[in-house]
Amino acid sequence: MDVWIWAVRLVRTRSAGASACRAGHVRVNGERAKPAQPVRVGDEIALRQGGRDRLVKVSTLLRKRVGAPVAVTAYVDNSPPPPPREAVAPAGVRDRGAGRPTKRDRREMERLRGTAD
Repeated sequence: MDVWIWAVRLVRTRSAGASACRAGHVRVNGERAKPAQPVRVGDEIALRQGGRDRLVKVSTLLRKRVGAPVAVTAYVDNSPPPPPREAVAPAGVRDRGAGRPTKRDRREMERLRGTAD
């Protein structure tokens, strides 16, 4: 399992794939996966990483890491689209080199962020 999700570039390193399996972030056909679990064509793999769920269906088995164009052909991605980013600039961002914010500036930033007491 950890080799396949690493080979198709779903995780950066093989050890990260094994850690994700041990932590319960990888499921195969609805069941928790162990790092050494074999992968078969047709398996549905759910991987949770960075607060986002990836749902893929295995179409090709790989034993070695391959380039991104080849890796995409090894699975069918059924993941939900990522949530939209806010179109608004983050509140309270200061220009670089503007110096330390004054007490008035800090209060204004807190008010915009909604963290003021």
